[in-house]
Amino acid sequence: MKAIRCHAYGLPDTLQLEEVSAPVPRPGQALIAVKAAGVNFVDALCMQGTYQIKPALPFIPGMEVAGVVAAVADGVTSVAIGDRVACLAGIGGGFAEQVAVAADRLVRIPDAMDFPTGAGFMLTYCTSLYALENRGQLQPGETLLVLGAAGGVGLAAVDLGKAMGARVIAAASSTAKLEQCRAMGADAVINYDTEDLKERVRELTNGVGADVIYDPVGGKYAETALRSSAWKGRYLVIGFANGAIPRIALNLTLLKGCEIVGVDWGQFSARFPGQAAPVLARLMQLFSAGKIKPCVTQTYPFARAAAALNDLLARKVIGKAVLLLDE
Repeated sequence: MKAIRCHAYGLPDTLQLEEVSAPVPRPGQALIAVKAAGVNFVDALCMQGTYQIKPALPFIPGMEVAGVVAAVADGVTSVAIGDRVACLAGIGGGFAEQVAVAADRLVRIPDAMDFPTGAGFMLTYCTSLYALENRGQLQPGETLLVLGAAGGVGLAAVDLGKAMGARVIAAASSTAKLEQCRAMGADAVINYDTEDLKERVRELTNGVGADVIYDPVGGKYAETALRSSAWKGRYLVIGFANGAIPRIALNLTLLKGCEIVGVDWGQFSARFPGQAAPVLARLMQLFSAGKIKPCVTQTYPFARAAAALNDLLARKVIGKAVLLLDE
């Protein structure tokens, strides 16, 4: 089978499209014929060797896929050959024509969901739903501030925040990005490259502040966002796409009576697999009911995986990028 492999830590241009042996599913696993694979910032970090988990070389990047069950090993009863499924494959393996994964990681996708949507849906929406519901305890009527709102997880947070009955303020760095946020349902937008983030949040909330802050960016806006929280606010640390890990003055938690909450869907789902399945099931229910509208904004042929990752690193991707294996 064909696969994209990383042989040395570095930039995406070092990736190679190669012929490799197809995986053989072990007991409890299913073999997926991959139709589409999601492209994520974590993939780029793993390639550079800067992620918290460092894959051994050589490795196949790709954390999320959608496709068709091609084979099942002993002990698998939850899916059958021919089922349309999506899954989180773990830290790698998804940029390939086939991948073997534990059957309990698979979720059947509705007939109305195409493979690109299924591939781009898993990590961003699982992360955002876990963050907002489980960690942030977002309630109807509360105000949600989303930083990096035009990225994959950011748009998912905007979409889910609206589905959960929150008032959503989307913050991003360009007019085009903010237009995409409005299209996803954001009630108000802030261009934090040209506007004062704290002052605009204050204006938009009548001086109260945001109840929940969703931050996948980090960097220079982190402390400003925390200062924009309401009394008993919840600041959700999703990641550091900006590259800089901020240092926060902890006295702010006293002044605001607020919480700083870490969110790591990958660790949660690995540690508590039985609790991860309900999150996936709820997302499929929300999709089938038309309450969320995940969208893939940019697609790339499989062989152009390096270009997709380079665009992601250059902040050229608005929304979600997906590799198509049928092209």
